[in-house]
Amino acid sequence: MVRAFALAIAAGALLLCLPLCNAQGRWTPPLTALFTATSAVCVTGLTVVEVGAYFSLPGQLVILALIQLGGLGIMTLGTFLLVLVGRRLGLQDEFVLMDALGYDRIRGLSSLLKRTVLFTFALETAGTLVLSWRLVTAHGQAWGPALYAGGFHAVSAFCNAGFSLWRDSVIGLRRDPVILLALMALIVLGGLGFLVLHDLTSIRFWRRDRLARGRLALHTRIVLKTSGILLLAGWGLFALLEWGQTLAPLAPGERWLVALFQAVTPRTAGFNAVDMAALRPATLFLTMGLMFIGGSPCSTAGGIKTTTMAVLWRAVLAMLHGKVEVVSHGRSVSAQVVREALCILLLGAVCVAAVFELLLVLERPVAPAAGLSAADALLFETVSAFGTVGLTTGITPALGGAGRVLIMLAMFVGRLGPLTLALVIGKREMRQVIRYPEETVIVG
Repeated sequence: MVRAFALAIAAGALLLCLPLCNAQGRWTPPLTALFTATSAVCVTGLTVVEVGAYFSLPGQLVILALIQLGGLGIMTLGTFLLVLVGRRLGLQDEFVLMDALGYDRIRGLSSLLKRTVLFTFALETAGTLVLSWRLVTAHGQAWGPALYAGGFHAVSAFCNAGFSLWRDSVIGLRRDPVILLALMALIVLGGLGFLVLHDLTSIRFWRRDRLARGRLALHTRIVLKTSGILLLAGWGLFALLEWGQTLAPLAPGERWLVALFQAVTPRTAGFNAVDMAALRPATLFLTMGLMFIGGSPCSTAGGIKTTTMAVLWRAVLAMLHGKVEVVSHGRSVSAQVVREALCILLLGAVCVAAVFELLLVLERPVAPAAGLSAADALLFETVSAFGTVGLTTGITPALGGAGRVLIMLAMFVGRLGPLTLALVIGKREMRQVIRYPEETVIVG
């Protein structure tokens, strides 16, 4: 998995360096091309140049292809093509794919794989048609440019990439409810995860008999509940904190819609309908929390994932109530899953802290806005990179070479997941032959 993503980044960077991909017909600096390719494959959206103006049409298409590869998963897409032409998967291939998708059963894996790709292209096509139609009918664009812009932003939204051809992201279109709602729908569906979409479409909701209707998996129920809670909490808090600040120029109905959009986009989408540098410190902290959690497993989103936070919260509640077993929705959660969730949380926090500390040492950027310190902007940038979100206060282009390399590393680690990298770097789990005597350690 690491090699596949690294190879895609390297190939994308080489292509973006070519004069053909530059709007001015010049060679793109290698570090700029590498940063853009890393951000695209890791579906982050952070850029050091303006994509719509700096890159030519071929360059933008390369970025779009990298976003699709990164969002859908290089191995998933490659294996789907093999299955499509009739090649059977080997046992090792199936286990690797199961690990990439988070699927614990070999039976039905081929069906899940095909549905994953079909879901992706069907939803992206629907989003393209809605966005294009709206750009033509409400904003006076011709069908050709509208289809291209609609397709680019539909793929970017579903893949939770946040790349935009518009200089101000979607600030100029924030009064258009159709465009905002279409983008939000794509972001949420892409962030739920393919397993959840597969589970939801497998349930026969119209059947009265429970056995005939089917049952949602525990994973699906946790994802839906946690995502709903985070979405509603983020919506209400953003509206409360920014009602008289960045939302002030809008009508009351528009404020609620933009607040909802700003609660959805930190779930690793990266589009912004307000000036991020103008947000209050409390709102920036709220956004960083949502970015760090991110979306759900087996999705196009990043972060430590909603299920990680849900499992840890259930573990805390179980401990407070003096219970040994962690229970969620009438089902017990294994101790191994709890340990993995704790490991992901700690590794994610360590990654963010390490990159932030190095940025403080190596970078001396100017604060992007009054009332916002350079340290705050660097921390926001670090969390955004690790969560593969792409939201920025505008400090990215001001970073030096060392800072850009650090942000690229944060994006790469955030996309693959701290636990995945730990398992790749570390040894495989070995059977413990020697068991040592226990002794009490005082904590807290």
